[in-house]
Amino acid sequence: MRYLYTLLLTLLLSACNGQTPQKMTTKHKYTNALIHETSPYLLQHAHNPVHWRAWSETALADAKKENKLVLISIGYAACHWCHVMEEESFESEEVAKIMNDNFICIKVDREERPDIDQVYMSAVQLMTGRGGWPLNAIALPDGRPVFGGTYFPKKDWINTLQQLSKQYQENPAKFIDYADKIAQGMEASELVQVNLNESEFKTHKLQPIISHWKQLFDNRFGGTKRAPKFMLPNNYLFLLKYAHLQKDEELLKFVNLTLTKMAYGGIFDPVGGGFSRYSTDVKWHVPHFEKMLYDNGQLVSLYSQAYKLTKNELYKNTIIKTLQFIEEELYHENGYFYSSLDADSIDKNGKKEEGAFYVWTKEELKRLLKEDYSLFADYYNVNDFGWWEHQNYVLIRKDTDKAIAEKHHISREKLQKILQENLKTLHQVRNKRKKPALDDKTLTSWNALMLTGYLDAYEALQDKHYLDIALKNANFIINVQLQPDGSLNHNFKDGKSNINGYLEDYTTVIESFIKLYENTLDSKWLFEARNLTNYCFDHFYNDQNSMFYFTSNSDQKLAVRSMEYRDNVIASSNSIMAKNLYLLGTHFGNKTYTKTAKKMLHNILPEINDYGSAFSNWLDLYLSISEPFKEVVITGDDALEKINKLHQNYLPNVLFAGVDTSKKQTENTLSLPLLKDRVVQNKTLVYICENSACQLPIESVKEAVQSLKK
Repeated sequence: MRYLYTLLLTLLLSACNGQTPQKMTTKHKYTNALIHETSPYLLQHAHNPVHWRAWSETALADAKKENKLVLISIGYAACHWCHVMEEESFESEEVAKIMNDNFICIKVDREERPDIDQVYMSAVQLMTGRGGWPLNAIALPDGRPVFGGTYFPKKDWINTLQQLSKQYQENPAKFIDYADKIAQGMEASELVQVNLNESEFKTHKLQPIISHWKQLFDNRFGGTKRAPKFMLPNNYLFLLKYAHLQKDEELLKFVNLTLTKMAYGGIFDPVGGGFSRYSTDVKWHVPHFEKMLYDNGQLVSLYSQAYKLTKNELYKNTIIKTLQFIEEELYHENGYFYSSLDADSIDKNGKKEEGAFYVWTKEELKRLLKEDYSLFADYYNVNDFGWWEHQNYVLIRKDTDKAIAEKHHISREKLQKILQENLKTLHQVRNKRKKPALDDKTLTSWNALMLTGYLDAYEALQDKHYLDIALKNANFIINVQLQPDGSLNHNFKDGKSNINGYLEDYTTVIESFIKLYENTLDSKWLFEARNLTNYCFDHFYNDQNSMFYFTSNSDQKLAVRSMEYRDNVIASSNSIMAKNLYLLGTHFGNKTYTKTAKKMLHNILPEINDYGSAFSNWLDLYLSISEPFKEVVITGDDALEKINKLHQNYLPNVLFAGVDTSKKQTENTLSLPLLKDRVVQNKTLVYICENSACQLPIESVKEAVQSLKK
């Protein structure tokens, strides 16, 4: 496929005989229509001289009518290189004229329309072997891609557009033939084959995958031996679980090294809290400064699970400070979360720069911290280790509190008191700077990830405030994003809920509602999860391979109907669905759910063997099947109190169910298979079961924990 792409590019270049072709002079009749959109990213481009339009069937119909190629430019509000290309090319009258004369130009917010992004990202990766944002694709009037790339410098962009337009006018058949080949390649890459081999899940079969994975580990700074470094929370959630269940101390040590170095690094903001999207270097120091809701939601879950196991105070403080950031910067009092903060901000010279809001000069820190500067500079490495560029430093830790306290001959308590006062000072000063732009749209899937993060934090730290926020967000999803026909909407902005939901919206909400039931014992959430699951079977399911499409059968048809199954910075929607089905199958005694979950995993197995990191959430499900999986059922007036105590322990491969008999229960609740005939008057009992076969009930939480840890 890449050979074909190179051949097409060569033909385009040779057709021009080394000369820049003359510009087309088609008279255009459109104007920039993005001013009517609500997406912050689209609104950023609403005043470009380019005649941008949002994705619509009308735009494609106009391309067909005028026989023009479609130029599809995809990005998101917090994207630094998207801003660079806008400033260089999309704000240029010269470039805009070429685009307007020769193309129907469409701008897409990848976060609002992940379905469109998936199609053209898949095409660009097939053609070039890489992807990223901004994503720029050229398609036939029917939307089938023929060319694409990421960031283009202005001169290259002009030449590429002129060549493509000229060649399309002269030889459209070549483009149609190439589009056919690209479409075939995309369909093949999205196809999940039915695995006809015998299904057998044995933990020892994972050992080669783990052994190969370990060769990629960075045993100095954690993560993988490469830059840039992404945090990939689902990777470390699985590795933590595998290390614990298999008693792999070396692997557990590596996971803790990674979590420690991420919390130490500049990728975590010690002043305001929260994680940036990724690190540009191997030591987690200089981040790509955008802060995304989905990263922080998943990382709160990761650190919460790790805290349950280790009781490491660093992890606890990281959870607390991250959630403080969320509530200060990305939370609305009505219970929903915003999407992101921009990578760029205004520096002291009034110029937009990446990271300007977050960095410090040595002189600035000396002036602000006075006699505390020396200690602070040692702790946060205002030295060669923490230097970035242009006399700016990104705060990063290297040593433990114990080591720094001993070096400066003070107690750890005194050290922390000084540092907290210093950070408070810097936070106050920093908040007077021009803040990065906020992307204030609300996405259902990302909200659900954050909802799960709050529930994991509640389990680990037992701060009821976290549960209150979680409930408020869950009620927002139910009252605003859930539609009368049982569907979910993907987007919420300016008081309006819109865009038909994608599989990621359903799976993440189902996952969060199951966990909400486990923390409240309110069966309402479990039944809502089941209703959404059944909706997915009706509108997303492919009964040929037992997988789920990313888009609903009621959505507009795109070049390819994608099937997301490889885990990335967010676990794939199919892997989340498979895990949900496995849990719901147990809660409801639904064998179809359980069987489908196992079929889905079985289909993915041949590909997992090649690259474990891209299937870590699937591997988590694998362990649920291959290792003993327990059902913990608690019934009685004190059920909530006891389940909260149990939740404070790291108990992977355990499903929780229960009923608080001090509150009135519906008949549906008491008929749930795991609860049936397990309520004993005036007693709060804990049942530990496996495959619905239970040990004798016990009343002691301590005894239950000991039994589960065996």
